[in-house]
Amino acid sequence: MDKSVATRAQIVTAADRLFYQHGFEHTSFTAIAEAVRISRGNFYYYFKTKDEILAAVIEERLAATREMLRRWEASDPAGRIRSFIRIVVTNGPDIQRYGCPVGTLTTELAKVEHPSRPAAVALFTLFREWLAEQFTALGRGADADALALHVLALSQGIATLSHAFGDDDFVRREVASLETWLATVIDRPEGNRCSSFC
Repeated sequence: MDKSVATRAQIVTAADRLFYQHGFEHTSFTAIAEAVRISRGNFYYYFKTKDEILAAVIEERLAATREMLRRWEASDPAGRIRSFIRIVVTNGPDIQRYGCPVGTLTTELAKVEHPSRPAAVALFTLFREWLAEQFTALGRGADADALALHVLALSQGIATLSHAFGDDDFVRREVASLETWLATVIDRPEGNRCSSFC
């Protein structure tokens, strides 16, 4: 890999981690430069503003998410949804300490009315559309989007309370409950929408 490309990738990786751990607003150019051990002057060769770095971080997160979803394609639709539901367990330690990386970023950008907020929300949109595709494949085309949003909402709630309380048992119970709910949804006939969220 070309050295300048490698350095740019290191900057984006470091910024991604720092934005997640400390927040976008509380992460300085200097902190990112120090994390990759380059001078402030050399840093400007790659990025002129922190907003440019944020755009690159969001783009990288989208690419990484698409790759994760691609890996999950080896499972059947129900197995793919279960993989999504289990993210809060798989990434449990980070979520307990820093919250959901998607949720925390979109919330922070919304608070400051940052112009990159729609780009960050695209991560949620990607999950929403992908989950809806899985529910459609399971024969729930009529309410696939509603079911996708339900899974997203519950997952975000679990992640938020995991971050607040740091309770592993709670997370495991809620994930198991969501998986049980998923099994009942798969067995319900199309159109029985009002009972989908029982």
